Amino acid sequence: MSNSLWIEKVCRELGDRELLVLVGPTASGKTALALELAEALDGVVIGADSVQIYQHFNIGSGKPTGEERARAPHDLVDMLDPLASYDAAQYVRDADDAIGRATAAGRRPIVCGGTFLWIKALIHGLAPMPPADPAIRLRHEQIVGTEGRAELHAQLVAIDPAASRRINPNDFVRVSRALEVFELTGKTQSAWHEEHAFGESRHEARFVGIDRPRPELDARIERRTAHWLAHGWIEEVEELLASGYRDARAMESVGYRQVRDHLDDVLPHGDLGDAIVRATRTFVRRQRTWLRDQDVHWLRHEATDDSAAPS
Repeated sequence: MSNSLWIEKVCRELGDRELLVLVGPTASGKTALALELAEALDGVVIGADSVQIYQHFNIGSGKPTGEERARAPHDLVDMLDPLASYDAAQYVRDADDAIGRATAAGRRPIVCGGTFLWIKALIHGLAPMPPADPAIRLRHEQIVGTEGRAELHAQLVAIDPAASRRINPNDFVRVSRALEVFELTGKTQSAWHEEHAFGESRHEARFVGIDRPRPELDARIERRTAHWLAHGWIEEVEELLASGYRDARAMESVGYRQVRDHLDDVLPHGDLGDAIVRATRTFVRRQRTWLRDQDVHWLRHEATDDSAAPS
């Protein structure tokens, strides 16, 4: 089936109340497909990406360009200062508001992104866990300052192995939160999630995505990485560091962390591209694990665009 026929089929079958959610591994081509669907449905693209939501993190996040945003309205993209704190609960509130605005304007909301924790929270809600405790967060910051992030993650491994496997050791906010939940309640974050079960739906959702075999996706990741590095990614990170954003959460994301390490003389230039590709492939494996449990209407890869810098 051609790309246009597949899009026509999605549009024809989509219920009036269904929320269209575009998913897929990074570099699979979600941005291009989101634009086609938005144009076909008079839609608004609502971001679900924990890096694209921050200002100034542009190249390495695959953020839609000005030209792409001119083709269709975008919401929850490029909206936060890089040092602003943000979590899944806030995303759910903001995404609900964005969906409401699009619907009130007579347009179809289309959620698009690769931060599947946010998408899961938007569709199924969040487990009812306790609010943050600033004193605990400060203590965790002190541990990181003296002993490093690996020590904080090691504490999580000891009390909640399941959470430690799904949370990147460098993601201080999520590691700290998982430890905080246990300290406040005596119950692990994984146990809270298991009890919640995420069975009920807040939105009637239709998941659509692009299916690409692993060798093709690997090749797209390599081309995208090379393209971004050749078109200003290193310079973008230099500017971010000079602007005081070294401690921004997005700086710990895949790719940005490696470019920062290169600028800190930790990672040689000759190894930079390969390091980013390896980290991206690891991230893709985690995304694929989540996608296996979803009911996704897949567009097969033969019909999709294969641009020089896929996103």
